[in-house]
Amino acid sequence: MAVVRDLRVLLRLRDFRRLLAVRLLSQGADGVYQVGLAAYVVFSPEKQTSATAIASAMAILLLPYSLVGPFAGVLLDRWRRRQVFLYGNLLRALMASVTAVLIVSQVPDWLFYVSALCVTAVNRFVLSGLSAALPRVVDAERLVIANSLSPTAGTLAATAGGGLAFVVRLVIADSDAAVMLLGAALYLCGALASLRMAPELLGPDRVVPHRLATALAGTARDLRAGVRHLAAPSRREAARALGAMALMRFCYGALLVMLLMLCRYEFSSDTDDGLALLGLALGISGAGFFAAAVVTPWAAGRLGPGKWILVCAAAAAALEPSLGLPFAAAPMLTAAFVLGLTTQGAKIATDTIVQSSVEDGFRGRVFSVYDVLFNVAFVSAAAVAALMLPPDGRSVPLVLTMAVIYGAVAVALARFERW
Repeated sequence: MAVVRDLRVLLRLRDFRRLLAVRLLSQGADGVYQVGLAAYVVFSPEKQTSATAIASAMAILLLPYSLVGPFAGVLLDRWRRRQVFLYGNLLRALMASVTAVLIVSQVPDWLFYVSALCVTAVNRFVLSGLSAALPRVVDAERLVIANSLSPTAGTLAATAGGGLAFVVRLVIADSDAAVMLLGAALYLCGALASLRMAPELLGPDRVVPHRLATALAGTARDLRAGVRHLAAPSRREAARALGAMALMRFCYGALLVMLLMLCRYEFSSDTDDGLALLGLALGISGAGFFAAAVVTPWAAGRLGPGKWILVCAAAAAALEPSLGLPFAAAPMLTAAFVLGLTTQGAKIATDTIVQSSVEDGFRGRVFSVYDVLFNVAFVSAAAVAALMLPPDGRSVPLVLTMAVIYGAVAVALARFERW
């Protein structure tokens, strides 16, 4: 198969393999850490979790991404990206260890969230840097394939990390602190893996000498330049793709909150069983991500990235209500696969459109805008879900509303695509 052949070619590239190793270890640690947070916040037996509590936790953890995101982009266009991976992962290893200590110490929740905020804030720099660095290690001809393998492999690594966290908590040690320490160890491995690359390899080509205060003061001006770059006529397809992806992210976020509530209260009365079912759902969704990595290069090559996003949105609109409305475990697991495939397929296509349209000197800023849209959409979805969901998580209006949004995305994109 052509896809397999291209993947083999990519994996022969030494620098691509090394960047991929940093991604896998970093995002694997993210998966471990996020499951640790979910287990502590949502599935602790002593906590009576509500949709509002879940939405509040998401806001606390994700809204700072939107505040840090623009600064991450500006600094990524000035800092050596290899150094960001090294020091960012070292800092996250330290803060994950601190989080473990806070769990054991039974401190107030606000102090726990402060520690989590530090980890997630640094995460913005690392993930944006990974996306911005990818064109430095592959040629333009194989960028679509690289966008299929690298981000999707990172998502699968996060899913695998989450699965490992479930095993640690449910089988080895019933301790959220142990899970956090596992995440810290993986972050440390990610930092060590980045040392295999030369500091100047991943760019940017022009590193601007600056004091931190000077760089932060120029953030607004630089971001305006990045937005103008994205708004140019030759890059309107990228702007449309970002808008479509933000709306699909909104739908995914609302449905995730519903799934959390269903696993916590509807599908099982035991918190450990509910956590195990959530882990299974995330694993099946990871299988959907893998399927997207296999299908998207062929589909995007045949249809074009824009049309593939349209197809993904239309498929989600058609299948999500039929799988979600029974509010039963088996259809929900199937929906997890479908939404994993369509969401990741659209993301791969969006990444490719943005990377192909944006100049290297602006990539950090544009991908930071991308992150801001993602996280604002996700937090907004959690807030909407908190208003719509009953205590058991069963909401017909929520399922139907998300289907309408998916359909609207498909219809809007159809206006700009020629078949």
